[in-house]
Amino acid sequence: MSTAVGDFDLEERHALRRVAGLSTELQDVTEVEYRALRLERVVLVGVWHDGSQASAENSLRELSRLAETAGSEVLDGLIQRRSNVDAATYIGSGKANELAGIVAAVGADTVICDGELTPSQLRRLESVVKVKVIDRTALILDIFAQHARSREGKAQVELAQLQYMLPRLRGWGESLSRQAGGRVAGGGGIGTRGPGETKLETDRRRLRARISRLKHDISEMSTGRKVQKGRRQRRDVPSVVIAGYTNAGKSSLLNALTGAGVLVEDALFATLDPAVRRAETPSGREFTLTDTVGFVRHLPHQLVEAFRSTLEESAEADLIVHVVDGSDEDPVAQLAAVREVLAEIGAAKVPELVVINKIDVADPVVLQTLAVREKGSLCVSARTGAGIAALTAAIEGLLPHTAVSVKLVVPYSRGDLVARVHAEGEMLALTHVEEGTLIEARVPAGLAAQLEAGTEPRADHV
Repeated sequence: MSTAVGDFDLEERHALRRVAGLSTELQDVTEVEYRALRLERVVLVGVWHDGSQASAENSLRELSRLAETAGSEVLDGLIQRRSNVDAATYIGSGKANELAGIVAAVGADTVICDGELTPSQLRRLESVVKVKVIDRTALILDIFAQHARSREGKAQVELAQLQYMLPRLRGWGESLSRQAGGRVAGGGGIGTRGPGETKLETDRRRLRARISRLKHDISEMSTGRKVQKGRRQRRDVPSVVIAGYTNAGKSSLLNALTGAGVLVEDALFATLDPAVRRAETPSGREFTLTDTVGFVRHLPHQLVEAFRSTLEESAEADLIVHVVDGSDEDPVAQLAAVREVLAEIGAAKVPELVVINKIDVADPVVLQTLAVREKGSLCVSARTGAGIAALTAAIEGLLPHTAVSVKLVVPYSRGDLVARVHAEGEMLALTHVEEGTLIEARVPAGLAAQLEAGTEPRADHV
């Protein structure tokens, strides 16, 4: 009896389990016909080898949203419990045959795996299921390629795609011959090399050359941003970066804080090109707000490397506003995924303000739990405006203070200097006297020198 129970437990542990709610719902016939013509029909599969089952299912649901963002119709989603992924086919030969039957039954033309597969795993799984197999990395790269708009963004995405593709090049068909140079057994040397391997080598050389060119172009394109940033630093304008999980509401928050009018879309990775906008604290101090690309669980290493020049804005910022979606099923995992990438790009030591967004649709219990876990966090709704005023005040309190204190009289003829104090410094007191405007402020060192040079000799520098 115990043996039978043990066999049942083993069977249950290794079975493919369907994850509920992952099939795309199509409402009318016209949409079905339209999607059938241009969209891929996919089955999702994941391996659950650590963490909880709920975490594994949430990851597959996220993969479903990614697939739909890429324009696919999700037919089914399955996870398998294993101690480790199978080195040959990701899910094991027996489960690969099971998956092939499911693919044939639902009429899918693509399998998407919730992980990054090696080239050999992709080939072997494709040979079993008889349809195209892609992994999570390729899917995210495809979404980035669809959403890139600027010249720099397109170059960064292409670089990431080529770096992913390079080790995965292969010749299709068993008839392709192999190179046989030198004195290998049975090889005729020069003149006997077949077209198959030669074509692969040619493709690899072209990819390497293109990768080298893209890296050079991206380096040149980042120069413009560095020049603009240098100007802001010379004026000592603090920099605030909005970072967070994809679709957490970063662009909506930027619009709420600045009225920027940046594109807001309820989709994953709607923002790939960083947007920099000016903003002011309640006291009138100027700072910049930068909206960055969203992060995701297991963000492909190729993307982090390709977007490094853009992501490093976060590492050089004075403050990171870390936005998390309070209505998400697992906001704690969102926080961890974002912090992992921030650490990878050297931004772990930058001061962080956690902002829990979408409180208008979030579970109050979840919000309370998050607020207790993340000390000093703020709850806001970028859509309704709730909590935005408190967020602006919190940002002001966390911005670095300018270094020099001044107390002096600025002649009425130099109103431009007073305006610069408002824009670049922190005005503490302002009084109009007979000789001019008596100001007490904290300003950048460069501006302090200009104030002293352009004021009456009786200026009192503290």
